[in-house]
Amino acid sequence: MTEPNKRRQPEQQAPPVQRLRVRYAKRGPARFTSHRDVGRALERALRRAEIPMAYSSGFNPHPRISYANASPTSAASEAEYLELGLSDRCDPAKVGAALHEVLGPGLDVVEVSEVLPGAASLNDLLAASAWRIELGQSDPEALASAVGQLLSRDELVVQRMTKTGLRDFDVRGAIVELRVTPEGALLFLGRHEVPLVRPDDVVTALRLLVPGLGGERPAMLTRLGQGVVAEPHAAGTLVDPFSGELAQLF
Repeated sequence: MTEPNKRRQPEQQAPPVQRLRVRYAKRGPARFTSHRDVGRALERALRRAEIPMAYSSGFNPHPRISYANASPTSAASEAEYLELGLSDRCDPAKVGAALHEVLGPGLDVVEVSEVLPGAASLNDLLAASAWRIELGQSDPEALASAVGQLLSRDELVVQRMTKTGLRDFDVRGAIVELRVTPEGALLFLGRHEVPLVRPDDVVTALRLLVPGLGGERPAMLTRLGQGVVAEPHAAGTLVDPFSGELAQLF
């Protein structure tokens, strides 16, 4: 009597021998690239640059790439982060140069750093973001009035449709700093809370307080940096996730 056929077990992949963290920017037209398309572009770039990637186990192995806090589609960014698991050790600077050379226009590698044993997780190091928000034609006095009204509140809830349905977001609770520049742009520094308050939620809140603020056009968003809010907090700063030093972002 023969044994029944056993289901073939997937090949088990070796764990990564090195982990690298990459900071990259989305500039120019690349701001309109979705997170999924950015991921595809990065995977193609890794293959073209011949980076020795480690792969996940299972029937459909995937390169070990972890993304953190991706910016929304249409937002530019100077501080997007991901983590790579490699099958061989590499010089981080050479990996960064090779990736930068093969990535498409507007996706630029800014810095690559090795993850040392015992290092804090990337998500723990990316606890807040600094943003520049441009509303177009906006009366600076009306904008300053709306900001003042928002900051004077203990809470201001807006709603946004998500994949799981309509959700409430307490915009005021996430704000560390919110100010108006002389040219009429907004500088917003906010904590990454759950649910995550995005800069467009801030714009929604301001337009609830001052209807018609900045017209109907969507705001232009640029992420200036990510990091940890230091205590005591110094205006316009975050602790850089790579250097661990205080970075002045605005």
